[in-house]
Amino acid sequence: MTPAELGKIVREARRAAGITQEQLAGASGVGVRFLIELEAGKPTVQLGKALAVLETLGGRVTVAMPPSAKFR
Repeated sequence: MTPAELGKIVREARRAAGITQEQLAGASGVGVRFLIELEAGKPTVQLGKALAVLETLGGRVTVAMPPSAKFR
């Protein structure tokens, strides 16, 4: 997934919920500028804030590691 794809998902979910950027930003505890940049696909947005927006929309992020991944 790319930042642009994530932004599109957030924008479409927000619109489907019938809420404005200002409303979603307020409910998520982020600034409107942040939400605008997230929806635009800015690649350097803060992960914690992006996760807060997704949670507010009822979404979540799942990480799938390949079986061959080794951790120390």
